[in-house]
Amino acid sequence: MKLYYSPAACSLSPHIVLRETGLPFELVQVNIPQQQTASGADYRAINPKGQVPALQRDDGELIAEGPVIVQYIAEQAPDKKLLPPAGSVERYRTQEWLNFICSELHKNFGLIFKYQSVAGMKDVLTEAIVQRLELVEKHLQGREYLVGDSFTVADAYLFTVLSWCKFLGIDLERLPEVSAFNARVGARPAVREALRAEGLLGE
Repeated sequence: MKLYYSPAACSLSPHIVLRETGLPFELVQVNIPQQQTASGADYRAINPKGQVPALQRDDGELIAEGPVIVQYIAEQAPDKKLLPPAGSVERYRTQEWLNFICSELHKNFGLIFKYQSVAGMKDVLTEAIVQRLELVEKHLQGREYLVGDSFTVADAYLFTVLSWCKFLGIDLERLPEVSAFNARVGARPAVREALRAEGLLGE
């Protein structure tokens, strides 16, 4: 498998999941503004959407959209239990969180990065993000992870999105449960491997 990624982008989520599974894969860095891979290939010829992440299977099929990619990867290594069994309430809860993170958090971050020069836009969207994080804060009380007692693909996605808070000046210390979650996930060996591979550890 090949994972097309950009450092610190939302592609960090499937990158983490790949490393959690231990499955073999190849990382291909993409320069999004230039729409080129590190080797100079036209990325739009690979993924017409022009966005990361994208996962190319060994048979050449391309899968796009992060929440879908992480579920696909998890299903290739069911013994790692990164995705609850199909049909279980826990599976639907995991998908519920993936959708929430995508539509209520990721989307608002994306709008800020795109329109932060528009007067008042950053403040409005930042407040919306904080309000959503307060919901996450309440949910995490008494829990280590979003669903059940173990790490899932939803946790990888939330960790990825939380990493953008520093760019907006959102202090996670004011959200102790979220802050503890962020530290807990950030200490996982597979997560640190992914961060190191993307040059995000500052080592």
